[in-house]
Amino acid sequence: MSAALITATTTSRCLHAADGASDDPGREIRIGLIGCGGRGTGAINDSLTINDKVRLVAMADIDRSKCERTLAGMSRRHGSKVDVKPSRIHVGLDGYKEVLSDPEVDLVLIASPPGFHPSHTLQATRAGKHVFCEKPSCVDPAGYRICLEAHAEAVRRQTAIVTGTQYRRQVNYVGAVEQIRDGAIGEIIGAQSRYCSNGIWYKNRKEGVSDTQYQLDNWMHFTWLAGDQICEQAVHNIDTMNWVMGAVPQTAFGSGGRFTRPDDSEMWDSMSIDYVYPGDRVLSFMCRQIPGTKGDNGNVIYGSKGIAFIGAGSSGSRIVDRDGNEIWSMKGSIADAYKQEHKDLVDSIRAGQPIVEFRQTAESSLTAVMGRVAAYTGQEVSWEFVSEQSKLDLFPPHLDWNGDLPEPACAVPGKTKLI
Repeated sequence: MSAALITATTTSRCLHAADGASDDPGREIRIGLIGCGGRGTGAINDSLTINDKVRLVAMADIDRSKCERTLAGMSRRHGSKVDVKPSRIHVGLDGYKEVLSDPEVDLVLIASPPGFHPSHTLQATRAGKHVFCEKPSCVDPAGYRICLEAHAEAVRRQTAIVTGTQYRRQVNYVGAVEQIRDGAIGEIIGAQSRYCSNGIWYKNRKEGVSDTQYQLDNWMHFTWLAGDQICEQAVHNIDTMNWVMGAVPQTAFGSGGRFTRPDDSEMWDSMSIDYVYPGDRVLSFMCRQIPGTKGDNGNVIYGSKGIAFIGAGSSGSRIVDRDGNEIWSMKGSIADAYKQEHKDLVDSIRAGQPIVEFRQTAESSLTAVMGRVAAYTGQEVSWEFVSEQSKLDLFPPHLDWNGDLPEPACAVPGKTKLI
């Protein structure tokens, strides 16, 4: 991929639905939900809350009880916006296929574990569905290439793909990026970004379950499913920095380790990555999940004339000059941003101008992968290598619900190979 093309796909501003009258403002959008865990439940609640004339009509998950809990909760909150017949609740590894083949479904919300996002989204676009896909878009280079195929397919079919990168629709993030673009801090010199928090959930293995069943239940802790913290969680900050920089980084060099994870978890506790962007602009990036440690989540961009602070959550943004005087600030609500991405998606469908942003989020997801691979192997990793040359494909070639999977293998720098 040429550098010019990379820049062109990453410099776009917040992707809102086009202005103008809708081609069919009264059209009901019928939604299918794939993945009924916490994030899937949050996504469908946001969509039903912010949008008029939408209806949940189908669901899929490997666990029927999750479908039933989500259905009960959404029915209580949203009444007639929820109409899921028992025949449209699908269970098992292939349950999502039933949602994609359902002619009554216009839009699918994909909140399966991240390792499934590339293939689920590509199959959804091939089925002619509009898509909302949670972040990250991919957890390895093989998945990234599938994402590019899905993006191109959606453009060809004129169907939407919106992703769960809500900060691109949060007003204080949009405002800060506009200020930076307009020269408020001068030329960008470098940046610092941290996603440091305490522990993360873990589920003990139940008696009698297969490797596949256990890993899917405990998906956060397996790299083929989650991509480690840097992909699954910290990709929000990486996406923000790609947006600010207007490009993907050229190289990544990093380190990290594990101290507190359970024995069968493949996750590291922390990673520290130096990303070098075009123009020799260095992003010092850190993510960490260690109980009892100090949390810090946000982004700082250093410019020749000032400094921009873009806080995570609803902490707002501000810009100071080189003397520390505040020259701009803006508040923002992450709850509103979560809803806005779903409104923009539905508005774009009704306007006949569907948003397609899968490539942008795939680039940010691969940037996270690039940092993880650099830390895991102890090598410097280039964008050219990870996007074009790497053969890394973490998804099991034969996934069987009752089958075996390889023993968890934690990366060891110097021993883990660059593939």
